[in-house]
Amino acid sequence: MGNFKEDITKVRAFAFDVDGVFTDGGITVTPDGDYLRTYNSKDGYAVSYALRQGYKVAIISGGRGKSMETRFNALKVTKIWIDVFDKVVHLKEFMNEFDLMPGEVMCMGDDLPDYEAMELSGMPVCPADAATEVKELSRYVSHLKGGEGCVRDVIEQVLRVQGKWHIPKGGFNVTRSR
Repeated sequence: MGNFKEDITKVRAFAFDVDGVFTDGGITVTPDGDYLRTYNSKDGYAVSYALRQGYKVAIISGGRGKSMETRFNALKVTKIWIDVFDKVVHLKEFMNEFDLMPGEVMCMGDDLPDYEAMELSGMPVCPADAATEVKELSRYVSHLKGGEGCVRDVIEQVLRVQGKWHIPKGGFNVTRSR
């Protein structure tokens, strides 16, 4: 295991937990039984941008809810596994399907259910408010908490080191319908 900044030059894919990573961990249960979360829009932009740059992105979460599925389908995430118990099984499936070695997958989690999947990854990272054991395992601990941009932090670092984080030519074109 070398220097973090040198090692992230090998990253080709990202795997993320959701609750406590994309969110602050808070969940509101609606009367119809869905689970509502608040997501950071900068995290969403970074995921979308990484996908456009050719990276593979997996969501592997023990959480559930139609709104979670809707959020990550809207971002066009490569693979989505929700309501899962054994995250290692799905991380291995993701790695096998896209011919990824452990050092090519940055895996971000925040709590003990993420530990074994993060350990399998060659590049475990976590938010600032992760569980102590997860922080100790991680190659990098973001200065940002879950739901406050930690996903953007790690994606931006990888893309910057690899020369793929830049302002698109022609600016940011947004088409709005009226």
